[in-house]
Amino acid sequence: MSLIVAKFGGTSVASPERIKNVAKRLVRMKQEGHQVVAVVSAMGKTTDELVGLANAINANPPARELDRLLSTGEQVSMTLLAMAIEALGYKAMSFTGRQAGIETDGTHNKAKIVKVDNERIESALAEGAIPVIAGFQGIDKNGDITTLGRGGSDTTAVAVAWGIKADVCEIYSDVEGVYTCDPRVVPRAKKLDQISYDDMLELASAGSGVLQSRAVEFARKWNVVIHSRSAFSDAEGTYVKEEPDMEEAVITGIAHDTSEVKVTIRGVPDSTGVAARLFSSLAGNMVSVDMIIQNISLDGYTDISFTCPGADLPRAKETLDRVVGEVNAREYVVDEDIAKVSLVGTGMKSSPGVAAKAFTTLGENQINILAISTSPIRLSVVVDGAQATQAVRCLHTAFGLDSDSVFEEKQLSAEEIAAKMMKGR
Repeated sequence: MSLIVAKFGGTSVASPERIKNVAKRLVRMKQEGHQVVAVVSAMGKTTDELVGLANAINANPPARELDRLLSTGEQVSMTLLAMAIEALGYKAMSFTGRQAGIETDGTHNKAKIVKVDNERIESALAEGAIPVIAGFQGIDKNGDITTLGRGGSDTTAVAVAWGIKADVCEIYSDVEGVYTCDPRVVPRAKKLDQISYDDMLELASAGSGVLQSRAVEFARKWNVVIHSRSAFSDAEGTYVKEEPDMEEAVITGIAHDTSEVKVTIRGVPDSTGVAARLFSSLAGNMVSVDMIIQNISLDGYTDISFTCPGADLPRAKETLDRVVGEVNAREYVVDEDIAKVSLVGTGMKSSPGVAAKAFTTLGENQINILAISTSPIRLSVVVDGAQATQAVRCLHTAFGLDSDSVFEEKQLSAEEIAAKMMKGR
């Protein structure tokens, strides 16, 4: 008998029919002899709708009040799922983040978990119930509700799995696992059976949307095994763990991110402390800087470019409008039509020539490289946004990642989803 934490994303609980199907899946785990704890996201696009309501009332809603509002989405889905389990004749108990003992720091909208008090969860399990926990939320030392940021339910699930010493944390979504690339962009992408924490963390950070990077980082730190799998299929997904039971490929996967922007500050005085002044000011205004490129100095001046999330651009502009003049730089320009393409693989550490092959492949396909960043297991390039798909596909083929079968994306109806979930029962 295993102790399983099962997290279901917003797509999985987007309607009453889907919630009922999740309940059947959890009951089936129980019938197979497992102890199971569920963690749920808000239904469908509920979080986006709540943000829209807040903005309709106040264009700049207070962070504390916004957290209280957004936390209600998960509370709705957790309660409905508990009701659905009870309707099947099995005991369930729903818990908010606070009731589940998830303590966070006081950073509203992007809080970090500092402690998990698992007493109530273990008590519910001892009573034979299926605990259903609201993801994405916790409580700070002042008793205020906090949220963990987008994708935070993944982090909740991993933290709960660590707190109760679960055998595995199963994260269910609308995809069947982790692929070598987004199969909607590369139809011949392969699903991976296993992947290391380091490779998964790099892929998540580089734009792969399957798992939240913070959840993977938490799992790596506390050695929590993650099983990424589909809520609409019984097929095995992808295991994320310390070391896969296989020899590492040179390149594990390719991720791309079209949400970043590139900012270039021109005519920056090439003198001590100027870069520190620029990036300290950006950090002070909560701008997350990714890649940084500085050109060779000419006549005492240089250009500095950096990339950052598009969501941070308003704060970046606000900062640079002030700081560019203070450091006597000439101007700054923004390029919003870019894409970051990243090759990830632990095998890169012992395989020379990856960069040369990547640059040659892009050159042969007339794709210009705007910026480059590397780490021991990642190579990232910035290209024109219009060439992102072409860049990903040609690199995927060049590094031998294509499979023999073609992925076919299909939107499933509620009836089709139910049929797929009942198959094999």
